[in-house]
Amino acid sequence: VQLVESGGGVVQPGGSLRLSCAASGVGFSEYIARWSRQAPGKEREVVAGISKTGGVIAYNDFALGRFTISRDNAKSSVDLQMNSLKPEDTAVYFCNIGGSGIWDNGDYWGQGTQVTVAS
Repeated sequence: VQLVESGGGVVQPGGSLRLSCAASGVGFSEYIARWSRQAPGKEREVVAGISKTGGVIAYNDFALGRFTISRDNAKSSVDLQMNSLKPEDTAVYFCNIGGSGIWDNGDYWGQGTQVTVAS
């Protein structure tokens, strides 16, 4: 199983980034997918999650109205569109699949992609 994230980088406050995660070696459509993040000195937290079919989506409070999670099971991918980025969004963002609920930690993780929001 391999999850490969892309799309991180440095962006100014108020800017946007789109993160993508490509899965291989796994029946992607069988898994809940989520994006989590970990900022320096802080615990990892779920940003947003999406059910197997995409019918159920949930966001952490800080992501509501700014971030959008989506998945394409035909491409085995899950994306996170991030708008109106703030310095406090700076973190390593991880793709994660598995688990029995959106707020769980799944079995499989990507290596992470750095997002830095700074002027």
